[in-house]
Amino acid sequence: MNLDRLTLTNFKNYAEADVALCEGVNCFVGNNGAGKTNLLDAVYYLSFCKSYFNPVDSQNIRLGEDFFAIHGHYGPDQASCIVRRGKGKEVRWAKKPCRTLSEHIGRIPLVMISPSDQQIITGGSDIRRKFVDGVISQTDHAYLDHLIHYTKAVEQRNRLLKQMWEDRLFDEAMLAVWDEQLCTHGDPILDARRRFVVDFAPIFRRYYSHIASVDEPGTIDYSPADAPLLEQLADCRQADKYSQYTNAGPHKDDFHFMLGPDMQVKRFGSQGQQKTFALALKLAQFEYIESHCGEKPILLLDDIFDKLDLDRIRQLIALVGSKHFGQVLLTDTQPGRVQAIIDDLPGLTHRLFTVDGGKVTDN
Repeated sequence: MNLDRLTLTNFKNYAEADVALCEGVNCFVGNNGAGKTNLLDAVYYLSFCKSYFNPVDSQNIRLGEDFFAIHGHYGPDQASCIVRRGKGKEVRWAKKPCRTLSEHIGRIPLVMISPSDQQIITGGSDIRRKFVDGVISQTDHAYLDHLIHYTKAVEQRNRLLKQMWEDRLFDEAMLAVWDEQLCTHGDPILDARRRFVVDFAPIFRRYYSHIASVDEPGTIDYSPADAPLLEQLADCRQADKYSQYTNAGPHKDDFHFMLGPDMQVKRFGSQGQQKTFALALKLAQFEYIESHCGEKPILLLDDIFDKLDLDRIRQLIALVGSKHFGQVLLTDTQPGRVQAIIDDLPGLTHRLFTVDGGKVTDN
């Protein structure tokens, strides 16, 4: 699925923009702060109904305006995301409103790679869960539904625990009602995550070996508790009572990225190894989604070249510009660097745009 045309109104620093894209590599070059990343974020909005960088929709409306609108043309179909200040968000596909946001997610497969991806390695477990949940949700609507219901059940259970603490009345029968909800939706989440790691790990190892160019055994370890979730919740009753928080369940999972059996990349990996791990995860995400959805995701590369040497940049552009990948949108601050790499890759379908102060010019 290719994005043929992107139209923006009042989105971030863009009053108006209308960009026609090619099916190959689309390069947006310009100074820092010119609005390159905002273009990629708009494309991300059309796939996930939210920003990659700022979860508060109203803060993505251009200063002084009451709404923003993003429209994308994917062949004969059109996706739209419209946010009105104080009135919420509307997502449309083929000009028809989507009943729920989850109905739309997965319709336009997409992978975003940015400098912040290193947080998947170095950040907290919530960031790693978010990454895994995002990959599975694009390929499995049932998983996304379970995740939404599970998250709401945890919030309700935590609210109940807090109320019980304030009232000095601990009622296990009331907690049992929410325990049942957690198990109904939590058990399928755990099963899906186990299957995901089994399928995803070999793909990841292949990309990691290719990018690292050394014999390093990059692996992913996912080891949730063996006991049934209902039993875990029962064992944590007293801990939940005093912490006023649900201490067992998929929302506590972590995924460990390893170099060998005992070496966590987060703790012992070099900066280069951490960056390589993050990039390999995202490229593996691309292949995993393609294999499950039957079509190539759109690939967004945001300002990642400043973190790589020229040889790795050339290797990456050659890789993503190959037939294995589909449409690519990338940003860079150095037009000469991008052009030189493209010139070294004859036959690469590409388009070069200059971005300056909320204006996009096709070169």
